[in-house]
Amino acid sequence: MDREIEERGISRRKFLLAGAAAGAGALLLDGCRSTSGGSQASGSSSGVGNYPKTPQYNFVFVNHVTTNPFFTATQYGIQDACALLGCKYQWTGSENSIVSEMVNAMNTAIDGNADGIAVSIVDPKAFNAPILKAYQKGIPVVAYNANGAPGKPNPALAYIGQDLYQSGVEMGKRIAQLVKKGKVALFIATPGQLNIQPRIDGAKAGIKQSGAPIQVSEVATGAQVTDELNRIDAYYQGHKDVKGMFAVDAGSTQSVGQVMKKYGLHAKGVRGGGYDLLPKTLQYIKEGHLDFTIDQQPYQQGFWPVMQLYLYRISGGLMAPSTTSTGLKFVTKDTVAPYLSSKSRYEGSSKQEKLIKVPSKISPPSTYSPS
Repeated sequence: MDREIEERGISRRKFLLAGAAAGAGALLLDGCRSTSGGSQASGSSSGVGNYPKTPQYNFVFVNHVTTNPFFTATQYGIQDACALLGCKYQWTGSENSIVSEMVNAMNTAIDGNADGIAVSIVDPKAFNAPILKAYQKGIPVVAYNANGAPGKPNPALAYIGQDLYQSGVEMGKRIAQLVKKGKVALFIATPGQLNIQPRIDGAKAGIKQSGAPIQVSEVATGAQVTDELNRIDAYYQGHKDVKGMFAVDAGSTQSVGQVMKKYGLHAKGVRGGGYDLLPKTLQYIKEGHLDFTIDQQPYQQGFWPVMQLYLYRISGGLMAPSTTSTGLKFVTKDTVAPYLSSKSRYEGSSKQEKLIKVPSKISPPSTYSPS
């Protein structure tokens, strides 16, 4: 599967901003234009909303898999925040989770005097020195999507993303409810990578906590979707007594669904699920081949870093970035319909700006349990 994200020139909505303080007329704020490599935005001649006039801040995002479709929604979130605030951004890092490339990209951003940096901390130590170097130049740094090793602090000012280990624990509990007993395979694209390894560790812990007689195998699949599919298919061919197949990354989850459909495994009692909202994954849930996927709201992982870095800069550091959970939401056959019917920037399934009607009834979080 070609994972390259096509170059996009997004026609942004004009934001009408009242210049009340000086009695100025309405100001039209042009939004960001994005490509897979970066963005340019037209700075406003005065401040947006009630904020003071600022330079056109440049925020740099350092990512571990820059062309992965999971981060399409993240980039939309960055674009929309930039459009609101009159900022620009750069999207850089590595296509294949090569930490040295990410560190080089981060050092380039520091040397180029970026106004703020957001980095996926997928290694427990490699980003510490660059972050401290950024601070010496007055550049704030936040983590997003991945926050290093659990229990091992890093110097980023805050983390915006899912609690990865706890989401894995909840996944493990759900697996135990579905499978009851027998062999379960947990698929992971790149073992040890800190945006997904905590999930699989948590899943194993959740299964163990349940006390269910489940035998867990951890299976590496690779960073490319074609490799993931081939390895998951090969695993099933060699383990046809498996009772559950689950994944902790987007590509592997889609591939689990494809293998489940290919061999009609759900009808044979095999259960499956995983993470994220790739269109095929959602379709497999609708068709009954997968039992669930977990939404970690990637749009927010782009939107909130921009907002927090902006507030840090205009407040002179008084508005310190705060760790922000982007949540854990199980998407099942009963709840998948809105994801399929309302294509949106928020889930990365459409680049169009649109107003989506709120449901007439709101369900409590899937993790809520009445006492």
